[in-house]
Amino acid sequence: MYLARFSYDLMPVDRDRAMDFIRREVENARREGLNAHLLVPLTRGEGGAALQFEVELTNLNQLESLRHRGGGPGEDKGTWMRAFSEILRSPPSVEILRVDGAAEAPRAS
Repeated sequence: MYLARFSYDLMPVDRDRAMDFIRREVENARREGLNAHLLVPLTRGEGGAALQFEVELTNLNQLESLRHRGGGPGEDKGTWMRAFSEILRSPPSVEILRVDGAAEAPRAS
């Protein structure tokens, strides 16, 4: 399994609007049967993301369909991305992580 994490840098005044955009992404991913979350950091280091979107993928090909999907059913991806990019301070950073599938070692009692 893989995790794709999109991190967004934005001004505090745009936080609610950005959360609406990301919530639509979460809803769309869930409609496609993916486990997705909007992450709101409680602490933020220098240069840290204001908001994050994380989705679990069973294979990396799902990332491509995720990137080409619009913000909602019947919504144009280009229009949605332009509206979202207007409030971003920089392009989103994307991390792709592989979840370690090794079983945990039993704990000694």
